[in-house]
Parts: sequence; C-alpha cells; structure tokens
Amino acid sequence: MRETMIGLVKEVRGPGAVLREVPIPRCGPDEVLVKVKATSICGTDVHIYKWDDWAESAVVTPNVFGHEFAGVVEEIGCQVTNVKVGDHVSAEGHIVCGVCKACRTGNAHVCPNTVSFGITAPGCFTEYAVVKASNVIHNRPDMPFELACLQDPLGNAVQTVLSGEIVGKSVVVIGTGPIGLMAVAVAKASGAGVVIAVDINPYRLSLAKQMGADYTINSREESMVAAIRAYTDGEGAEVVLEMSGFPDAIRGGFEAAASAARVSLLGIPTQEVPLDLSRHIIFKGLRIEGITGRRMYQTWYQLKGLLDQKRIDLKPLITHTFSLQDYEKAFELMISGQCGKIVFLHDTEMKLPLMKECAIHG
Repeated sequence: MRETMIGLVKEVRGPGAVLREVPIPRCGPDEVLVKVKATSICGTDVHIYKWDDWAESAVVTPNVFGHEFAGVVEEIGCQVTNVKVGDHVSAEGHIVCGVCKACRTGNAHVCPNTVSFGITAPGCFTEYAVVKASNVIHNRPDMPFELACLQDPLGNAVQTVLSGEIVGKSVVVIGTGPIGLMAVAVAKASGAGVVIAVDINPYRLSLAKQMGADYTINSREESMVAAIRAYTDGEGAEVVLEMSGFPDAIRGGFEAAASAARVSLLGIPTQEVPLDLSRHIIFKGLRIEGITGRRMYQTWYQLKGLLDQKRIDLKPLITHTFSLQDYEKAFELMISGQCGKIVFLHDTEMKLPLMKECAIHG
C-alpha cells in the first residue's frame, strides 16, 4: 500500500478547508482500516467549514474532518476478533473511555472523556480511515454505500424521536434540515399521531411532505406557535423536536408545547438562548431532553430495525452527490439550504498535483 492519500483538511482556524496529501493511517492492535466508499455532509461539518464559535471551542486543527461514512475493511489489528477484512461497515463516531461512571452506567454517549471522529480525531473525508473495532457497525453487503453512510445522522433522529413516548402523540419537528427530515420519517414510522414540520425554507418543507409530514409551517410567513396550536385543537404539541438551534425557534417551540409535553433539543445554538422558564417550562410541567449523538449502542439497533424492515426510506433525502474534489460546490449548496442530504462518492482514486503533506493530529 502506498504511504499517502488525499484528504479534505481543516488546516487553519478559520472558514474553508483544503485538499491535502496526508499519511494513510495505520491501525493499532484494536483498530481497523477502512477503505471509504461514501461519506455525507453533516450540519456539524458545516459548523467546522464556516468556523463559528462552537468550532473554535471544539475542533482540533489541522485535521481531516467528516464523520458520516460507509466503506469496506481493508486491514485489522492483531487483537481484533469482531471484524474481518472485506466487511462492509460504518462506525459510531464517539470514542469513549469505557471506565468512567457515564460509560459504566449505560450513558457512554455522554462520556466526559469522549474523542470525536472527524472533530478531535482524524475523520473520513478521505480515502482511508481508522476506527476502533469496538465502534464498528456492520452493514449488509447489499446496502448501497450512499445509504449506509446516512446511519450516523439517522441515529441522531432516532434518539431524538424515541427519547420518550411517541405513539399517537402530536409531534412538531422544528428545523427540516437532513436530520429533521429523518425525524419526520422516524416519527411517522413509530406511530406518531400527527407530524408537523416547521422551517423557513420552502424546498426543505416540500421534502418534509415527501418524508411523511402531515402539515408544514413556513414560520417566515405565519406564526409558528399559532399554527401549531391550530393543528392541535388549541392544545399545543405533545412532543417538540427542536432541530434548528435558532434562538427564536427554540423559544417558539417551548411556547407551542402542550402542558406536560416532552421537548427534545438536538439543534446547537451558537449563542446563549434566554427563556421564560416559569411561563413556558416550569408551570407547564415540561420534560426536556438534551440529545447528543446516539445511545451506544441501543440507537444503532433501533435504526437498523427500521431500515431492515423498510419502515423508513432514506433515498428521497439524497438530493445531490459529488466527488470529494468538488467539496466547495457541495458545501456552498449545503449552506444554501437548497438540498437534502449531500453525499460524496469515493469511487475513484484522487490525484492532485503539487500537493504538500500536512501533519494530522491524532
């Protein structure tokens, strides 16, 4: 095997990214080397690409980023027994310590010692990636790579939707980015009574309809709170899934929630969000869930069940595919919001002239 590969690197602590020649990683005794076949852009990757306050506080540079992938195992470490060469795989992106109280009580997804694939450790926007064998998720060989790479964000949607009761309840999804669109599909598949999607983007709202939303609300054109109450007989939504991270949307979600509702928060605000705690939370008796990643590994088994039994169809979400060389067009499109899920197909070896090698943090 050659010594270097081409990767999309967050090289400096500012906007943008660059393609660079980087060393092909070597797998340790408990790791596997994966030939990456498909990756997808996450909202987190957009935070990194644009370089906002969250990225400044959380991201290691220089580093290959990207964390949603599917590929084929090319090499395994000497201690690996659960994975073999040729397996089709994805991986859980949170690399946890396994010994802290959170890990030992079934809450590894909030391990305080987490190292994050593609954020604080080298990721997958490249030709090869190394992951812990314990983090490997096996995929059926007949699952297309472009669908298999969507399981990580699907896990976020599944965890958000299923963090409380859902059957027969009125559900509002605020923010119809890719994970919000997945949440619409998961809520419908899981027996929600009525699903309402809220956004300011007509393109994304039309996708929400395709994914199963019963009603859509363009909050730029009408009051989100009033519309939600109108669709729920004046009661408000019994389940609020906040996926946007925008302060006004978050406040509106709490206001539109019914008494004793559940509010699950996945969207990441880039600033503090003042809330009327007494009126909209305490005296309404709300239950609030903060959602980060996926429960390890409960959520993966749940999403596998939904996919294997064809309860949900992710194909309509993939609106655009690119090669990694066209990353600038892909990120510009993602930032514009005129897309669903964007997938990079790694089907050809990348060759760029006059590349310089870039040291990558481990």
